[in-house]
Amino acid sequence: QVQLVESGGGLVQAGGSLRLSCAASGRSFGPYSMAWFRQAPGQEREFVARMWWSGGSTNYADSVKGRFTISRDNAKNTAYLQMDSLKPEDTAVYYCNALIAGINYWGVGTLVTVSS
Repeated sequence: QVQLVESGGGLVQAGGSLRLSCAASGRSFGPYSMAWFRQAPGQEREFVARMWWSGGSTNYADSVKGRFTISRDNAKNTAYLQMDSLKPEDTAVYYCNALIAGINYWGVGTLVTVSS
Protein backbone atom coordinates (compact mmCIF):
# COMPACT_ATOMS: atom_id res chain seq x y z
CA GLN A 1 0.00 0.00 0.00
CA VAL A 2 2.80 2.43 0.92
CA GLN A 3 5.46 3.29 -1.62
CA LEU A 4 8.42 5.61 -1.32
CA VAL A 5 9.33 7.52 -4.46
CA GLU A 6 12.85 8.94 -4.55
CA SER A 7 14.40 11.45 -6.90
CA GLY A 8 17.39 13.75 -7.18
CA GLY A 9 20.37 11.42 -7.38
CA GLY A 10 23.09 11.91 -9.93
CA LEU A 11 26.70 12.78 -10.62
CA VAL A 12 28.30 15.89 -9.15
CA GLN A 13 31.77 17.31 -8.66
CA ALA A 14 33.35 17.41 -5.22
CA GLY A 15 32.19 20.53 -3.40
CA GLY A 16 28.89 20.57 -5.23
CA SER A 17 25.35 20.06 -4.00
CA LEU A 18 22.40 17.75 -4.58
CA ARG A 19 18.89 17.65 -3.18
CA LEU A 20 17.19 14.29 -2.74
CA SER A 21 13.43 13.92 -2.40
CA CYS A 22 11.36 11.07 -1.00
CA ALA A 23 7.58 11.10 -1.19
CA ALA A 24 5.48 8.60 0.74
CA SER A 25 2.32 7.63 -1.11
CA GLY A 26 -0.59 5.28 -0.50
CA ARG A 27 -1.74 6.65 2.85
CA SER A 28 -3.70 9.73 3.83
CA PHE A 29 -1.85 10.22 7.11
CA GLY A 30 1.72 11.21 7.75
CA PRO A 31 4.63 8.99 8.77
CA TYR A 32 6.01 8.61 12.28
CA SER A 33 9.48 9.31 10.94
CA MET A 34 11.36 9.51 7.68
CA ALA A 35 15.05 8.95 7.26
CA TRP A 36 17.92 8.58 4.83
CA PHE A 37 20.47 5.77 4.81
CA ARG A 38 23.29 5.07 2.40
CA GLN A 39 25.40 2.14 1.32
CA ALA A 40 28.77 2.51 -0.35
CA PRO A 41 30.32 -0.32 -2.39
CA GLY A 42 31.55 -3.08 -0.09
CA GLN A 43 30.18 -1.35 3.00
CA GLU A 44 27.28 -1.87 5.36
CA ARG A 45 24.24 0.36 5.09
CA GLU A 46 24.66 3.34 7.40
CA PHE A 47 22.37 5.91 8.90
CA VAL A 48 22.55 9.43 7.46
CA ALA A 49 19.68 11.55 8.79
CA ARG A 50 16.26 11.17 10.36
CA MET A 51 13.32 13.46 11.03
CA TRP A 52 10.61 12.70 13.57
CA TRP A 53 7.44 13.95 11.94
CA SER A 54 5.70 15.14 15.07
CA GLY A 55 7.71 18.16 16.15
CA GLY A 56 10.31 17.91 13.41
CA SER A 57 13.27 16.81 15.55
CA THR A 58 16.26 15.67 13.51
CA ASN A 59 19.33 13.48 13.92
CA TYR A 60 22.44 13.28 11.75
CA ALA A 61 25.39 11.00 11.37
CA ASP A 62 28.62 12.67 12.47
CA SER A 63 30.05 12.24 8.98
CA VAL A 64 27.41 14.51 7.41
CA LYS A 65 26.63 16.90 10.24
CA GLY A 66 26.98 20.49 9.10
CA ARG A 67 26.84 19.53 5.43
CA PHE A 68 23.51 17.70 5.03
CA THR A 69 20.07 18.95 6.04
CA ILE A 70 16.88 16.90 6.24
CA SER A 71 13.60 18.76 5.88
CA ARG A 72 9.96 18.00 5.21
CA ASP A 73 6.80 19.07 3.43
CA ASN A 74 3.90 17.87 5.58
CA ALA A 75 1.27 18.44 2.90
CA LYS A 76 3.17 16.17 0.50
CA ASN A 77 4.41 13.60 3.05
CA THR A 78 7.81 14.24 1.57
CA ALA A 79 11.29 14.32 3.07
CA TYR A 80 14.23 16.09 1.48
CA LEU A 81 17.94 15.71 1.94
CA GLN A 82 19.94 18.78 0.98
CA MET A 83 23.55 17.72 0.50
CA ASP A 84 26.17 20.46 0.35
CA SER A 85 29.96 20.39 0.20
CA LEU A 86 29.85 16.89 -1.20
CA LYS A 87 32.94 14.69 -0.94
CA PRO A 88 33.94 11.62 -2.94
CA GLU A 89 33.37 9.53 0.20
CA ASP A 90 29.69 10.52 0.05
CA THR A 91 29.37 8.34 -3.04
CA ALA A 92 26.77 5.69 -2.26
CA VAL A 93 23.30 4.42 -2.98
CA TYR A 94 20.98 6.51 -0.84
CA TYR A 95 17.83 4.87 0.53
CA CYS A 96 14.72 6.55 1.88
CA ASN A 97 13.06 5.03 4.94
CA ALA A 98 9.66 5.72 6.45
CA LEU A 99 8.05 4.38 9.60
CA ILE A 100 4.29 4.31 9.04
CA ALA A 101 1.75 2.56 11.26
CA GLY A 102 4.47 0.50 12.91
CA ILE A 103 5.99 -0.76 9.65
CA ASN A 104 9.29 0.25 8.09
CA TYR A 105 9.24 0.97 4.37
CA TRP A 106 12.20 1.42 2.05
CA GLY A 107 12.69 3.08 -1.28
CA VAL A 108 14.58 1.35 -4.06
CA GLY A 109 17.57 3.65 -3.65
CA THR A 110 19.11 6.38 -5.77
CA LEU A 111 22.77 6.57 -6.71
CA VAL A 112 24.82 9.60 -5.75
CA THR A 113 28.27 9.78 -7.30
CA VAL A 114 30.72 12.51 -6.30
CA SER A 115 33.73 12.82 -8.56
CA SER A 116 37.13 14.16 -7.51
